[in-house]
Amino acid sequence: MQQLSLLFNFKPMKKVKYLIIALILMGTYHANAQNGTANAGLNQVLASYLDIKNALATDNSKLANQKATEFTAALKAVNAGKLDAKQKTTWLAYSEKLRFDGDHISESQKIDHQREHFTSLSKNMFTVVKALKANKQVIYQQYCPMKKASWLSETMAIKNPYYGKEMLECGQTKETLKANP
Repeated sequence: MQQLSLLFNFKPMKKVKYLIIALILMGTYHANAQNGTANAGLNQVLASYLDIKNALATDNSKLANQKATEFTAALKAVNAGKLDAKQKTTWLAYSEKLRFDGDHISESQKIDHQREHFTSLSKNMFTVVKALKANKQVIYQQYCPMKKASWLSETMAIKNPYYGKEMLECGQTKETLKANP
């Protein structure tokens, strides 16, 4: 205690109070910095997903294949240890499912097969994005009544990844997920 009183020109009880406040603030800063790093990784996963969606909407199976490879790399780069407990539980429950579908899309040149896996990928991505609340941009869940499947979009404009140019504007927005800065 005497060493602390030499460092600060405060009474001993005030010193303890200020020290506790400083430690709390440092812990909060550290937790926010870790969470910010994790959120950046999660947003890269989301951006890669949106690239796959956009490739499928333009009927470009080769580009979807490339973007799915980037998607699986982004998944692997997420450091689950930097997520809070609730986020980590969700991530661990879904990351392998996301990887499975991403791998199938990246390994296939057949757009029908890619779209089949995109259905499952979209369902799981929606669950992850909604639960983790890490998206830094507004995300729209859109629905194709012909396919009876949803996808995520960065715009309100419908660009159907299940039918591409054949029925590009077929669908509707079902839910909007607010940006979480």
